[in-house]
Amino acid sequence: MIDLDKLYQPNPGLASRSISFENPTGAPGAGGKVESPLGIGRKGDPARMVESGETVLLADISGPGTIRHIWMTTLARPVTLRGALIRIYWEGESFPTVELPLGDFFGFAHGSTPSFQSALHAVGPRYGMNSFVPMPFQRQARIELVNESLRPMTLFYQVDYTIGDEHGAILPKLHGWFNRQNPTVAGQDFVLLHERVGTGRFLGSVIGIQPLGSAWWGEGEVKFYMDDDGEFATIVGTGSEDYVGLSWGIQQAPFLYLGANRVDNEEGTESGPVSMYRWHVQDPIFWQEKIRVTMQQIGHQGSSPTLDDYKRNLFEREDDWSSATFWYAEQLAPLPRCLTFEERVANLPKVKEIVGSE
Repeated sequence: MIDLDKLYQPNPGLASRSISFENPTGAPGAGGKVESPLGIGRKGDPARMVESGETVLLADISGPGTIRHIWMTTLARPVTLRGALIRIYWEGESFPTVELPLGDFFGFAHGSTPSFQSALHAVGPRYGMNSFVPMPFQRQARIELVNESLRPMTLFYQVDYTIGDEHGAILPKLHGWFNRQNPTVAGQDFVLLHERVGTGRFLGSVIGIQPLGSAWWGEGEVKFYMDDDGEFATIVGTGSEDYVGLSWGIQQAPFLYLGANRVDNEEGTESGPVSMYRWHVQDPIFWQEKIRVTMQQIGHQGSSPTLDDYKRNLFEREDDWSSATFWYAEQLAPLPRCLTFEERVANLPKVKEIVGSE
């Protein structure tokens, strides 16, 4: 909850900064110096064209500090929003600990979404994309955008942050990893988070499902294997839509901490693409030694007048699943292999309507 009494309280130790193409260093008094036909400082450098294959440095910030908000927009092509990558490097490391497709970083799967708002993301009808995920750092934060799509992309962006933050001696950093399996393997659980060692906090996931068969797909349970867990997990859910706070099938219902921001089911079916999310803000998940998170792919078919009938009608499925998983951890370690452009964008679901596209 927002403490409204703190909104007007000054903080002499903090300085507010913002980086964009108009002020690429965020330095005081350094913004808006480029000339336009209207004159110097009159919208001279608001956006740039990022060529196919190009990597653009969005921010290189010296700490201590905290990234508070990132806004970005580009033309709404699913292949771009899934094909372009956001990479974030902390504390001068040579490897990124956030490496996510652009759309998934901003809270939606499949490279397309209706407008929605959650506690951590907001996306407008014409793909003004916002992230409010807090990103603290001690020495350095470096953000890159990589256009791995086959076409140039027009990019507008802004990174809002503070410097001078007094972080503790132990400072977990944001991590983000993308996974997709198309199709999944029957009886093998989809991995939301490969095993990570050390202490940390699981923040949540953006999950995309494209059913590849008929009948209901969402009976699989999420499982959090933590610390000394072996074959059986400590935290186990009751169903896929249950994990995002819904029930009796999936409905388009984006709430503050959980829900579904895209459900494209045809009338009378549950076979369309889905984007859903869960943020463990009010219900934190901490681990002390290690963690691994998975989701089963279990479906249901037929009528179930009794609970025994319900259990007999369960079956293992193979579908197209993706996930963008976020967590905080003090120990910085390389992420699993980043999926190729082709693996990320192959067979993306068709979009009924994309406003703001070419």
